[in-house]
Amino acid sequence: MTDLSLDRPGPFGSLRKSWDFATLRKDTIAGVTVAAISLPQSMAYALVAGVDPRFGLYTAIVFTAVAGLFGSSRHLINGPTGAVSLVTFSALAFIDPDAKLDAYEAMFLLTVLIGIVQIVIGVTRLGDVTRYISESVVTGFIAGAGFLTIIGQVSSALGVKSQGTGNQHVLERLYLTLVQPGPYNVKAIALSLAAIAFAVFGRRITRALRLPQIDMLLAVIVLSGAAYVLGWSDAAVGAKPAIALIDAVPAALPTLHVPQVNGAWLWELSSSSLSIGILGLLEALAIAKAIAHQSRQELDYNRQCIAEGIGNLVGGFFRCMPGAGSLSRTAINYSAGAETRWSGVVTAVVVAIVVLLFGPLAAFIPKAVLAGLLMVAAARLVDVKRIRYTATASGADAVLLALTALSAVIIGVDFAILIGAAASIVWYLLHASRLKTQELVVDPQQVVRARIPSDPPAREVVIHDLEGDLFFGAAPDLHTFLAGARQHARDNGIKALVLRVKRVRNPDAVALEVLDVFLKEAERDGLLVYLAGVRPELHAALARLGIIDRLGEPFIYPEEETDYSATLGAIRAAYARLAVVEVGNEHRAPTSYRV
Repeated sequence: MTDLSLDRPGPFGSLRKSWDFATLRKDTIAGVTVAAISLPQSMAYALVAGVDPRFGLYTAIVFTAVAGLFGSSRHLINGPTGAVSLVTFSALAFIDPDAKLDAYEAMFLLTVLIGIVQIVIGVTRLGDVTRYISESVVTGFIAGAGFLTIIGQVSSALGVKSQGTGNQHVLERLYLTLVQPGPYNVKAIALSLAAIAFAVFGRRITRALRLPQIDMLLAVIVLSGAAYVLGWSDAAVGAKPAIALIDAVPAALPTLHVPQVNGAWLWELSSSSLSIGILGLLEALAIAKAIAHQSRQELDYNRQCIAEGIGNLVGGFFRCMPGAGSLSRTAINYSAGAETRWSGVVTAVVVAIVVLLFGPLAAFIPKAVLAGLLMVAAARLVDVKRIRYTATASGADAVLLALTALSAVIIGVDFAILIGAAASIVWYLLHASRLKTQELVVDPQQVVRARIPSDPPAREVVIHDLEGDLFFGAAPDLHTFLAGARQHARDNGIKALVLRVKRVRNPDAVALEVLDVFLKEAERDGLLVYLAGVRPELHAALARLGIIDRLGEPFIYPEEETDYSATLGAIRAAYARLAVVEVGNEHRAPTSYRV
């Protein structure tokens, strides 16, 4: 076996693993298979973004290779995606549609800015925060983006010019496009419908025969050839062909290019770079997590964020459009048997070879064909089964999904992901701030357990269990609980309170102040308070604030490995001080307890 490994520590971890011929063969087959679908998709997504198709191919070369090399996931394939392309189109709406060169330069600059945002997120380890963003948000966004992608291809599918401006709502532009006085192009409609049928039935056939998923590539080749044979894509000198064609792709690889920096553009693109950067990370991480769940691979979220950022940053200097993880290409890569990240490099190399050999032939590809294929790809992104499952799982998931999807359609895709992410984090904080409390008892069998309604009320010692994050968000719940416990002690002659705190986490100043005030008030009331199961983090905070010195070590019982041992120690101490032990309905001298 030839050792090609670079498995040594570094900021990006292992970049290579040991290869044998079998692994190389699997990665090569997977890479070639992915390249077959990447070629038409990359050109189509460039059209979604409103730019030259060659930039989509350049992205499938540079971004795919760079992000693949530095990434954490072994199977994630990066490149142009429908959602990111759609948001990119919205971000570039402030550029005059006729100023194509300005739009291209602004897009390159946007790609660089997105890369910087993503690298900062990864370096500051904010990638871990994405775990608090519900997958319902991603599902809703993809559904909304898929719907908008289909709408955006209506004009090309009908063979007419898209009406309206970027300042108008997408549904308004769709209406203006549909009602424009010019006739629809029947030839374009025929090609787009043929492309849809080819993609749908071609996928079924390739799956049934277990063939590589090259249905979209075959659709482009066959239908472009048919249009040429019928004379639809051919025209006399100075005349337009019967159907709209995409621009020719130069038979050359992307070269180094420094994007033009314009102060006005920076201001316009700043918010978009943040939203697209977050969207790209959410898309990539969600896909990587889904595949990792099947492949049993452990992911480094922050490393993947940095890889996405490097891919976009480098891509911006090689005329690339913004990219992210691709769901369809990643699924194909995994199902084709890829084992390492080198399959993504193989994909990039194959795309580069095709561009060099057949780039100029792209001038014969009808826009209607790509429009039809894009509609199918967008429809496949709208996972109806997943949406139904998410919507019925819980009310919160249904709200997050609907909020994000509707925001994408009504407000715009550039803000939808931010709205969904913010709502998801707020929802998490509301739940995380809830402090769970329950009363415990020592039953006649001397077992510490949760109190049930049939248990007699405590007479002199009350035991409570606290669970949750002890941060500022939980302070109101903590204050309410402690105030109630203090009042209950006054009304019922309770002399001691045991608080089991082994399940509280992350204490902060606000919550600790609430606890400190309660302890002082309890001391004035003559109520003995014991803290059981105190974890090192909480013990250190109590010591720094002087609470332990004031309360006294006999009232602090650190966390122990044995369940309830710290709680039992506190209970024994409380009853010993009161010179009576209450177990069930009996009063006895202090004795041992078992769990």
